[in-house]
Amino acid sequence: MVTVKEIKKAKNSNGEDFFGLIVQSGAMTVKSKQTGRVYFTAKTAFVATTFDEETAASLIGVEFEGHIRKVPAEPYEYTIEETGEIITLSHRWEYVDPALEMEEQIVEEIAVI
Repeated sequence: MVTVKEIKKAKNSNGEDFFGLIVQSGAMTVKSKQTGRVYFTAKTAFVATTFDEETAASLIGVEFEGHIRKVPAEPYEYTIEETGEIITLSHRWEYVDPALEMEEQIVEEIAVI
């Protein structure tokens, strides 16, 4: 399950404004590479919508089936807000709807037959 935490205004490739949803996974444990200590975190992802601002805002707090996964991406620079440190990342976090993922798998299997 993911929960809609906030909305975010963005621009499409034509420079037009649209609203997206910031969705967050449930809590998960991870182990720090530096200290070896375990801590809790949650992953977030941006999901584009065709909604106006009011409709997008009305979804804050709504839960959807699915999860957030790490996917490879072209390397890009990211600034850590708390420290100002600039790091290079080569992944992004993406929302996955299990129903759509199942549909894609079925289409691929039919194509192979």
